[in-house]
Amino acid sequence: MPQQYAIALKGICKSFGSVAANKNVDLNVRPGEILALLGENGSGKTTLMNMLSGIYKPDSGQIFVEGKEVSIDSPEDAKRLGIGMVHQHFKLVDVFSAADNIWMGKEKTGLTLKKDRYDQIEEMAKKFGFDLDPRKKVYNMSVSEKQTLEIVKVLYYGAKIIILDEPTAVLTVQEIRKLFGVLRRMKEEGHSIIIITHKLNEVMEISDRVAILRKGEYITTVNTSETNEQALTEWMVGHKVDLNIDRPPMAKTRPLLEVRDVTIRSDEGAVAIDSVNFYIRGGEILGVAGIAGCGQKELCEAIAGLRPIEKGQMIHKGDNIVGLSPKAILEKGISMSFIPEDRLGMGLAPSLSITDNMLLKNYADGKGPFVDRKRGRADAEQVIRELEVVTPSTQTPVRRLSGGNVQKVLLGREIKAGPNVIITAYPVRGLDINSSYAIYNILNKQKQAGVGILFVGEDLDVMIALCDKIMVLCHGKVMGVVHAHKTTKEELGLMMTGALDLTYKYEDKPAGFAKDTRFETRDEAEED
Repeated sequence: MPQQYAIALKGICKSFGSVAANKNVDLNVRPGEILALLGENGSGKTTLMNMLSGIYKPDSGQIFVEGKEVSIDSPEDAKRLGIGMVHQHFKLVDVFSAADNIWMGKEKTGLTLKKDRYDQIEEMAKKFGFDLDPRKKVYNMSVSEKQTLEIVKVLYYGAKIIILDEPTAVLTVQEIRKLFGVLRRMKEEGHSIIIITHKLNEVMEISDRVAILRKGEYITTVNTSETNEQALTEWMVGHKVDLNIDRPPMAKTRPLLEVRDVTIRSDEGAVAIDSVNFYIRGGEILGVAGIAGCGQKELCEAIAGLRPIEKGQMIHKGDNIVGLSPKAILEKGISMSFIPEDRLGMGLAPSLSITDNMLLKNYADGKGPFVDRKRGRADAEQVIRELEVVTPSTQTPVRRLSGGNVQKVLLGREIKAGPNVIITAYPVRGLDINSSYAIYNILNKQKQAGVGILFVGEDLDVMIALCDKIMVLCHGKVMGVVHAHKTTKEELGLMMTGALDLTYKYEDKPAGFAKDTRFETRDEAEED
């Protein structure tokens, strides 16, 4: 094997039972380059990288590191070979400091912690341009700080080949630019970097080459400078895909739900949402942007009736529905569907079949002691057919489905309930471009049917294209509500970090709404 490659994979195969995750995959990474790895959900990207990082072992094929064939049987083997992987879900101990999270994985640390570990790790971080406090506890860190810690950790262990799985999923525009600056510096130092991502604009910005997998098979590797987003998409899915997100215009309707001066606490007792005001109109998608942990989760759960509201009101047709059970809220005439961020933990029961998950929404509505499984099966078949869910049958446990198909099942079940308000948190997180656009189309159809949608998202390009208005949160406070077609990513990023406040206060209330309420955009107040 020629030594021009830092990593070379030849004929890699990996199966789980009857499912072939990787089939004869060939892949190579050069020293000092950034390689983007693209593919739909279930195409085998993470499985392939897990074999490089020692989590899985290939059924057949060869792995070469710097021209020498190696066997990677464990993460320790990968570490010794200079391969480090930063997973999408961080592997950190919350109660430990940054330094101790790194130090505990170091070989032969001895019985005592060395006092100079803080200086060593701070020096390592500064070398690559990271801003990291080695004494800070993980539970006090932001998402970007945790990601920084994970990268510094693999660098500290001597990794020359860095694998990043969805590294920008929960970062702001400014944080992404900072990360890309660090990656370029690492590249200059001779590190080889593999990025698994679904964000094509970032692929075009940061990578040198792009490798594409489809259904477990290697398709091609192209130079980034010689391709475009449309071509990459067609290689990924095998056919042409329209990359335009529709934002169908809708006639303005009265708000379905108004949130007035609402305060919500987190599970730890801290204020997660602080005196927030906004409303949701029928036939409108209201986006919610903010750095992860700024109260999005608590806000969604409170609106859905799953978390108590400390103070404030939620008004529907003049009635305050705070404190009412979901059933009582339904009896008031407002049907809400909640699509949570945690699909398999909160949204669906992973070990149950698609049919049984359909029944979870309405089993209590049946008459008599027996569950109407025939109805559940019919609902499952309809969702599978209309949303093009890829599954062997309606009896397949949802944990065996790909991320995109899991989300389609969850969204399909909630839409079947006929809601007039949909609360959805990160509905396309981790999904490939084909599945993502299918979800956008589903939401737009609900919007056209007069449903009001609260869309918590992380991709600002998508939010600007899909949403009608965007509300920005920073540390639980609203920094402003802007019309999507009149804003920019940079403006939203500044609002997300608290550097820009576009909240306005009006003395003249719009008809039917509370006086002096901070929820209007300036131009919408004039319209109303």
